[in-house]
Amino acid sequence: MNKKVICFGEVLFDVFPTHLKIGGAPLNVALRLASLGVQSQIISRIGNDEKGRELLEFIKNKGIAHSTIQLDRTLNTGEVTVKLNGQGSASYTINYPAAWDKIEFLAEDQNLVQNADAFAFGSLVCRDSVSFKTLLKLVDNAKFSVFDVNLRAPFYTKELLIHLMKLSDFIKFNDDELYEIAHFMETPYHSLEQNIIFIAEKTNTNQICVTKGCHGAVLYQNGKMFYNSGYKIDVIDTVGSGDSFLAGLLYKLLNGKNPQEAIDFACALGAIVAKNSGANPTISLKEINEFINPLS
Repeated sequence: MNKKVICFGEVLFDVFPTHLKIGGAPLNVALRLASLGVQSQIISRIGNDEKGRELLEFIKNKGIAHSTIQLDRTLNTGEVTVKLNGQGSASYTINYPAAWDKIEFLAEDQNLVQNADAFAFGSLVCRDSVSFKTLLKLVDNAKFSVFDVNLRAPFYTKELLIHLMKLSDFIKFNDDELYEIAHFMETPYHSLEQNIIFIAEKTNTNQICVTKGCHGAVLYQNGKMFYNSGYKIDVIDTVGSGDSFLAGLLYKLLNGKNPQEAIDFACALGAIVAKNSGANPTISLKEINEFINPLS
């Protein structure tokens, strides 16, 4: 039976110097999950504008149910200005307010979350009280809540992050985010592993994953650490790489695969995205498996 994941949060356009790309971390996760055969859906909000109509059509064409995309009559569809450095790493300027800041709570969305295998969200959607209050109501009904930290200054506080971590069954950081939040929480430790365990104990979270860019990732699950040291690639841009990583990880873990297989698969998928342009290049399971084991 297919697994079902509900994602919650921003849908928007990434505005590059030369082109536009549809994105938003929760949407990127949902799109990648759908491409892997997971039944995925996103709860969000778009503007009553041309970009909103284009975004909705895009979601429909990707086979993701769109009934949970709300329409805002006042605010525009979200946009993010993306700048890439010489290594392909991205920095972001996020417009505010946008339609996705005002996601309303609907009873039918609550039922969807209750019946899903996982509910995934990030911290950015909490920058406005309307979407934040909706998130708090929905996460309360989740069987398995997944917090993709995804820090975007200035849209977070220490108190918010700690609160969201305590609501979560699974937390994903990058290494910079892990150290920043551990420092917030007055950690006495310096190593990655010690800080993972420190946060796990402080937040009562049994599953934590930390990505390390080109150096792979660490997955902590029920007291054990699993590692992938990364894959050598030529980076085009890193936009959406972490989102596809998370989707790949959830795909494997929700289907009962062992943690080592899950972390290897997720790192490979994230790497393949980074060697392509944009957040959502078309990637097949065959391509991922051949990337991991080219001689098999």
